[in-house]
Amino acid sequence: MEARDIARRSFEDHIRNNRYPGRGLVIGRSSVEDAWLILYWIMGRSENSRNRRFVAEGTTLRTAPHDASKVKDPSLIIYEAMLELPGVYIASNGDQTRTIHDAIRAGGGFDEALMTREREPDAPNYTPRISGMVDLRPGRHPATLSILKANAMDPMKTDRHTYRPAAPAPGFGYCITTYEGDGNPLPPYVDDPRLMPCAGTAQEVLDAYWGALDAENRISLALKRVADAGGPGKILVRNRYGD
Repeated sequence: MEARDIARRSFEDHIRNNRYPGRGLVIGRSSVEDAWLILYWIMGRSENSRNRRFVAEGTTLRTAPHDASKVKDPSLIIYEAMLELPGVYIASNGDQTRTIHDAIRAGGGFDEALMTREREPDAPNYTPRISGMVDLRPGRHPATLSILKANAMDPMKTDRHTYRPAAPAPGFGYCITTYEGDGNPLPPYVDDPRLMPCAGTAQEVLDAYWGALDAENRISLALKRVADAGGPGKILVRNRYGD
């Protein structure tokens, strides 16, 4: 099967026809320019989870409440989702974005930073922490993805998976999500990063994923475009509430 067919099938099965893949992260390459694309989205089933939106402030993406008066527990829903350093572009589904950023700024590394973190403490789901990085510094591997999830035998322990796939071809990306689908408790993501399409302009890619995510549960989606030459990333945002 050709890569295009694999990516299309992954997109249809895991995104378009999946009621609840949860939060998702894609690191890919543009098909129309020399640039990297970092997509991140959030979904929600509860009122607290749905009461959010993305706010882009320069090169930083953060979550914010749509209605501050309705926030019940901000600990796992309000965080910086995208941060960057010179040549380094980080995204994640929690405050480990800051953990990775600060570790790299101090001379440390991606893996070292995540060794200090665990899966989320939201029993019985124990939501995985998903993180990604595009590293354009000389001599570095450009794409990294990570998932920290509860051990199947003892959910108080964390399994750690880091992936450093080869740079995808233009128009393709690698995706991880927090869940395989809907359920109670929610089933954690189990696969290696799935190949996904990233064809078209940055806006077209953002629109394609937004249109495929379940309309009842999608909350916000952002795409950061990073030129091959580096420099500040540019963020596009789509919100269910509060655009």
